[in-house]
Amino acid sequence: MAQNPRGDNSGPQAEPLLKVGGLKKHFALTKGTSLFGGQRKVVRAVDGVDFEVMKGETLGVVGESGCGKSTTARLLMQLIEPSAGEVVFDGRVVGSRELPLKEFRRQVQMVFQDSYASLNPRLTIEDSIAFGPRVHGVSAREATARARDLLARVGLQPDRFAERYPHELSGGQRQRVNIARALALQPRMVILDEAVSALDKSVEAQVLNLLLDLKSDFGLTYVFISHDLNVVRFISDRVMVMYLGKVAEVGPSEALFDQPAHPYTSALLSSMPSMDPDHRTEEVPLSGDPPNPIDPPSGCRFHPRCSHAAAVCSTIEPPRVLRAQQSVACLIHQRGSGHPQALPA
Repeated sequence: MAQNPRGDNSGPQAEPLLKVGGLKKHFALTKGTSLFGGQRKVVRAVDGVDFEVMKGETLGVVGESGCGKSTTARLLMQLIEPSAGEVVFDGRVVGSRELPLKEFRRQVQMVFQDSYASLNPRLTIEDSIAFGPRVHGVSAREATARARDLLARVGLQPDRFAERYPHELSGGQRQRVNIARALALQPRMVILDEAVSALDKSVEAQVLNLLLDLKSDFGLTYVFISHDLNVVRFISDRVMVMYLGKVAEVGPSEALFDQPAHPYTSALLSSMPSMDPDHRTEEVPLSGDPPNPIDPPSGCRFHPRCSHAAAVCSTIEPPRVLRAQQSVACLIHQRGSGHPQALPA
């Protein structure tokens, strides 16, 4: 897959469109307290996440299954209520009086992985796209015109597809409809949660190129969640790596892929398949399963699986520090942390 010739706005002049601070989501396993009166156990799906999304950029989000990527996306959209933390969109707190959820969701839309489950089987394609604008006060005539225009923009001829139902379309066509529906409210940001992972490679490439064209045409900002590292590298300006509910590393796409700073990022990138026979993976880059999010390890959450772990890693939770262009949560890069590979204070 060719590299993305990004004509983006994510340089030094860009400003944060979205700020996330201390975001947490803990799912209780049982109601009330435990049998012996102790605190009830919780699944720490997202456990203190901080990051920014700059205007006009594509932020890729990667990590193993269960690391909290999709939960973070649903927290951003307020589809589930956070246990703690704050989401600030363009300087206003989401869900507050200054930015009610209805106004926020008009400006931020989401595309899900399952293209069929995302569409109402009883509505035509045209009605599905026009539904959102009508809910937000757009006249029926204008909403229908907008739906037909967006169908054309995503490569589906309105005369052929407007009156069809979801079951009459292929997976790639349905995902194009979902993208058109997300754009119907003229949002500023789109969150794409595994939006191309269910598509075959030829259709995936078409949808990715479509997303790049739409981003340029509409001045969009993307949060792109995927397990496919090659796709993330192709489409993203910056990449955020998550592990067990926390952010391990954030940095520019090319810098992070070429020189990963966190040991987990290195292991994750080592799992990428290569067609080059001189770059075969002869050793398993990462062994074992992620720890239990109900009872995560103390200190650095990655230390039980990390080949660079030292005794201090099990006692001190690493803060995120700047290392070149990347922000990384690893004691190796923190001066005076006590790790044998860290520089002295």
